[in-house]
Parts: sequence; C-alpha cells; structure tokens
Amino acid sequence: MKRFAAVTLAALSLAVPGAAEGQDYDPEAKLAEMGITLPVPQGPSRSAFDRTVRTGNLVFTSGHAPCGEWDGSGRGKVPTEASLEEAQAAARQVVICILGSLKAEIGDLSRVTRVVRVFGMVNSAPDFTAQSQVMNAASGLLNEVFGDRGRHVRSAVGMAALPVNLTVEIEMVFEVEEG
Repeated sequence: MKRFAAVTLAALSLAVPGAAEGQDYDPEAKLAEMGITLPVPQGPSRSAFDRTVRTGNLVFTSGHAPCGEWDGSGRGKVPTEASLEEAQAAARQVVICILGSLKAEIGDLSRVTRVVRVFGMVNSAPDFTAQSQVMNAASGLLNEVFGDRGRHVRSAVGMAALPVNLTVEIEMVFEVEEG
C-alpha cells in the first residue's frame, strides 16, 4: 500500500500544472531574467469597462493591445501592412501588457496557478491563414514565464479589422490562488 501511495502522489504532482515546480516558481524573476519590465497601468480604465475582472479564483482580461515600451510598429493587416514577424512581436508585447494588468489586479504573478485561455485576434488580409503562427509568439512567452502553469487552451482567429488598425488584440483568463 505504501508503494502505491507514493506512486499515486508522484503521478498527481505531474498531473497538476506547476506542482513539480515547487519553490522555484517565480514568474516575475523569470521576466526580469528575460529583461522584460512589465508596464504599470496608469489609473483606472478610461473606458466603460475594466482591464481585468476577478470572479472567485479566475481573472478575465479585456482585449489588450501593445503598450509600454512599444514602438508602434506592426500596425495593420497581416501580411499586407505588417509582416508575420511584426505581428508576432506585437502578440508578444500584448502578453507583456496583459501581465502588467494582471499584476496590478493580483499583486504578485506567483499567485497564478494556471493560464487557462488565450483568445487572439489577428487583423488579417483575406488570404492570410497563419493566425496560429502569430499567436505562437504569445503562447511561447507564457510557457516560458509560467512553465507548465502557462499551458493553456487557445483560439487564434483572423479579423477583417481591429480597433485603431491594431495588428493583434488578445484576451486571457487566468486561474489564481484564492485570497
């Protein structure tokens, strides 16, 4: 029986995202190691909606655009006005902006127990079908920062247009520790 219990506990630690990471789990240290500084949202949202909403142990983010240390490149439809590489850079920057909003909501990114969902909208020319390649940049960053806790479900869809001719807009859902 003891052997069975040990095997079962070991299997459970592998099945729970981040369980094997233990004490080493520090997404903010990982961001610093990568040279990434999170932008700090300035005051409350000026829109009729919030940047983040927390209900129970889930945090939902509104659609975010690139912000912070972003040079504004990569606007427009992919690939006619923005290259695939510019769109990927924009998607990565959007995730950084979302993480800044999330940190403002929960205080410490180590409270993230799971990245649940990523919904990526790509401003696409009619014949562009590589939206998933654009969003791979966002998913890759999340996996790098959060480890196994960064694995998520995802949609990557093409849009005829996005607000102010953005190349990428992303919404996310995070599971966080209670409290």
